[in-house]
Amino acid sequence: MSYAPETVWEFATADVTFGTGAVEELSDIAAGHDAEHAMVITDQGVVEAGVADQVTAALEPVDCTLFDSVEPDPDITTFERAVEAAVDADPDLVVGLGGGSSMDVAKTTSVVAEHGGDVLDYVAPPTGDGVPVPGPGIPTVGVPTTSGTGAETSPVTVISLPEEDLKVGISSRYQRPDVALVDPALTVTLPPGPTASSGMDALCHAIEAYVTRRYDAKPAPERRADRPDYGGRSPFTDQFARSAIERVGDNLRRAVDNGQDLQARREMAMGSLMAGMAFTNAGVGACHAVAMAVGAIEHTPHGVTIALTLPSVIRYNASSAPERYAEIADLLGESVDGLSRDEAAEAAAEGVRKLAADVGIDGGLASLGVSESDVPHLAERASQLERLTAGNPRRVGREELETIIRGAL
Repeated sequence: MSYAPETVWEFATADVTFGTGAVEELSDIAAGHDAEHAMVITDQGVVEAGVADQVTAALEPVDCTLFDSVEPDPDITTFERAVEAAVDADPDLVVGLGGGSSMDVAKTTSVVAEHGGDVLDYVAPPTGDGVPVPGPGIPTVGVPTTSGTGAETSPVTVISLPEEDLKVGISSRYQRPDVALVDPALTVTLPPGPTASSGMDALCHAIEAYVTRRYDAKPAPERRADRPDYGGRSPFTDQFARSAIERVGDNLRRAVDNGQDLQARREMAMGSLMAGMAFTNAGVGACHAVAMAVGAIEHTPHGVTIALTLPSVIRYNASSAPERYAEIADLLGESVDGLSRDEAAEAAAEGVRKLAADVGIDGGLASLGVSESDVPHLAERASQLERLTAGNPRRVGREELETIIRGAL
């Protein structure tokens, strides 16, 4: 059968409620789902900052069960405990409150508690059984307290398997939250370090979505249901990605330097949301594949790993998308007038490096404990993440990933 290119693109996202004070609309959202009992899934940092109390108060008169045991890069046992708690509580609304970790646990909890089975049943082989999520879960609201992950609009969750030094995922359109409620005021208490790392993650989402392969440079599926969640960039995702790059480039330094600068927080929240909407439709690439492999084995912070890897990925990819990287450099405030296409692409890498350094992320992957001897194993693990590498604008395999990782050391 001859090759048939894709001719159709889709764009999916959660219903979005955005703005300072938006959290006060939670009770109306709950009423819209006829909810009488909500389960709020979050972490101890959000509880200690008083944000969990604010959210449960905003849900009144709905009864709330609080699950506050989510840790960074949550492992399989955290997901399993959350599912058990949901089965016991029998909520009719799940609220994921926090960063990507809490929202990921909430999204998977909503579908597994609704449909039964074990969490690993829904993870792709060879780690899991690859059972498709059969339908919608418990109605879910994603409420981010960081500006970076885009999990409030994403159909994907990431699960750590520490005994195997592995991160796996569940991808299903039924995991996409019903509502993304983004209130920039909820991010004001986020410390400078997490503000910086989550902001760099958002920037990478936008950049990788902007340079990933076009939707019409991929094979057409036999059926609509077979179309991948990461379907390739389209004119629609491009608009979100460009705006996100510019917003993060203009405002991340301000948000890190003064967390109470609500205008900067608002722009970062908008940039993160737009980046999430772009990448959850278009896809990401080699930077996320490397970061997931490094994070699973070396247990490095995701946003920091992303920030230290991205310049090397840009340099590797530059020959396959030079005009786009030149645009990225310009959006980040780098002067590209009179530069060759190679020089303009290098300006994009340098713009990312400078932004990361200005917000306290510098030193290369070696500063996180990654050494030359780790490179082959990390590249092998990253090469197995085909869902991510498939969209990279330049062909990338194990040897090429070794080059990228060495360049990031």
